[in-house]
Amino acid sequence: MIQIDDKLISEDIFSEEFVCNLSKCKGICCVEGDAGAPLDTNETEILKRIFPKIKSYLRPEGVAAIEEQGTHVIDIDGDLVTPLVNGGECAYVIFDEKGITKCGIEKAYEDGVVDWQKPISCHLYPIRITEYRNFSAVNYHEWSVCSDACTLGKELQVPVYKFLKTPLIRKYGEEFYKTLCEAAEEWEREFNS
Repeated sequence: MIQIDDKLISEDIFSEEFVCNLSKCKGICCVEGDAGAPLDTNETEILKRIFPKIKSYLRPEGVAAIEEQGTHVIDIDGDLVTPLVNGGECAYVIFDEKGITKCGIEKAYEDGVVDWQKPISCHLYPIRITEYRNFSAVNYHEWSVCSDACTLGKELQVPVYKFLKTPLIRKYGEEFYKTLCEAAEEWEREFNS
């Protein structure tokens, strides 16, 4: 583990390689699993606020799930997450003409309808952050549905932290990312020596 400020960072984000390969996986990460996308507390208020604006972007079954369950729910572990459609895909999921999963929130963001891209946990995947009282644990999450992303990442030689530059800056800022890159370079030197 590497510490930057109050964040403990798994070295896996330096050693593992990853590039989403939507043409192969079709965005299955938004469909598989036993709970919705993890949410920060402040994101629940954002979802309540933007739901009327993004509603027209969502599928009828997604809208129905949100109207029935709420813009967020608490899962079996007591965590805040997005609601699911009949225990399956995230209620905010849409599908493009090729059957690839997309985010209705992100589509509304791209169209300038809302100023929030999507939950940070989605943007940061395959990094998962666990908040503790005195620190945040920043870990690489390995999931079999992302094997095509790992394969493409290895082919292109893109470590997780480089693939996730934009969301890491969104979450922690430019200065953190700069320090993270310096730590990665140092780790690389030590690893190769």
